[in-house]
Amino acid sequence: MRPRSVFWRSAVLGLAAVGSLASAQNKAAEPNGVETIRAYAGVWKTHVEHFDTPYSKAGKEDGELHNDCWMSGTYFACRQIVDGDPKVLIVFTCRDAQDCTSYQIPPNGGQPGGPGKLLLEGNTWTFPWSMTENGKTTFFRVVNVWPSPKTIEMRQEFSTDQQHWTRMATGHDEKLPEK
Repeated sequence: MRPRSVFWRSAVLGLAAVGSLASAQNKAAEPNGVETIRAYAGVWKTHVEHFDTPYSKAGKEDGELHNDCWMSGTYFACRQIVDGDPKVLIVFTCRDAQDCTSYQIPPNGGQPGGPGKLLLEGNTWTFPWSMTENGKTTFFRVVNVWPSPKTIEMRQEFSTDQQHWTRMATGHDEKLPEK
């Protein structure tokens, strides 16, 4: 499992405008999920409350997340800086307007993380993953709901059946005005 603060903040990077891939006959490229993810760019004030579960410890976290982002073709990348400390470079690419993949590249030359999934459904973006230990699979997800372009309501959950989910954390992110 990924470290909770880095993964959570990586999930904050999770972004929204809806479009589809251009057809081979259409020379004007239509937006895809990468265009949507651009919403993560900027500086965010974050607040997370963690709950005591088998996969998390209770506690509160407040911070500032700076997503220094850029786009090139069908790639969108964000260097994430948490409270002034560079944490990870996340690169996104999307198959279509709803199905994206992310890769996490650590700043110290360590082994990249990924691929990770990002599912875009309107204003709800979900980062799912699973972990198997001793033949038992546990499913995890971070769900980001965007009530507005400058606000994210987050929850991190786990499940053994993908029907009943237990909350590990909830959070609120607010985009700060550009300086």
